[in-house]
Amino acid sequence: MKAIGFKKSLPINEQESFISFEIEKPKAQGRELLIRVMAISVNPVDYKVRQNSAKEKVLEQPKIIGWDAVGTVEESGNEVSLFKKGDVVYYAGDITKSGSNAEYQLVDERIVGRKPENLSWAEAAAMPLTLLTAWEILFDRIRINEIDRGKTLLIIGGAGGVGSIAIQIAKKVAGLKVIATASRPESVEWCKQQGADFVVNHQNLIEEVQQAGFNQVDFIVDFVDVNQYWDAMVTLIKPQGHIGSISDPLENVNLRQLKGKSVSFHWELMFTRSMFQTEDMSRQHLILNEASALFENGTIASTMKEHLSGFSTENLKQAHILLESGKTIGKIVIEY
Repeated sequence: MKAIGFKKSLPINEQESFISFEIEKPKAQGRELLIRVMAISVNPVDYKVRQNSAKEKVLEQPKIIGWDAVGTVEESGNEVSLFKKGDVVYYAGDITKSGSNAEYQLVDERIVGRKPENLSWAEAAAMPLTLLTAWEILFDRIRINEIDRGKTLLIIGGAGGVGSIAIQIAKKVAGLKVIATASRPESVEWCKQQGADFVVNHQNLIEEVQQAGFNQVDFIVDFVDVNQYWDAMVTLIKPQGHIGSISDPLENVNLRQLKGKSVSFHWELMFTRSMFQTEDMSRQHLILNEASALFENGTIASTMKEHLSGFSTENLKQAHILLESGKTIGKIVIEY
């Protein structure tokens, strides 16, 4: 099968930042599914792994990354019970395993869902990683539930991949009042399209939120930089509120500043369940299936914004260049 990977962490504009190569098609065992990949999307985790995993060495075998895919089940391991050959599925995968930038991929059935019938290959490929991240931070980490309907949520980084679907889920599934951050006219408009009630400029966060009519908010989720916005979050969160983050802080976070208000802080990493083979690993299968029904009944929509055609090193490089600019809105998809 054809795969695309890298042997050394290189700047994206260098010729061998991605290389195409042939590798043997893997065999499914145990609870694994062998998926014939039809489309993939890219996420910031892709370029972070590409930039950092082979800095000081040249890998013997090229590393295959990619954690968003849609495709058909080609083969099942002997313990598989959730899917059968020919099923059409979508998934984000496992960061400890070979990724989706290949024609075929092995993935554990417990982190796979059935593809929404009303979405194209590309539209579906855009969704798994960001959807799981947003769903888990809201419902599994902060544990927002029915009694929270009508409460306020501040989303820092509303126009990115996670922020875009988090706005939709928070507004249309959880019933929250959503304030999202964005600064450019096009990203402000995108956040409004996803369902944000208010869009504020992150460059003046405290003043902007308060000018929108909110002295403090019930929940805050950070999808950008927990260090940069920490002081603003400490000020804006209500007593007994909840803050969640997916970012990678370069400096320590001073949790003591939350004690006076009895505020809870939550980390979210979508790969935790698969990395540690947690007892509730199949929760991701259930979330993806539940989301499929929500796509199909029109409650939520795909956040695909850029669509590239053809599984090539050129298209992967182009996708990484766009992502690394830090200015992408929604998701970038490559259809095979």
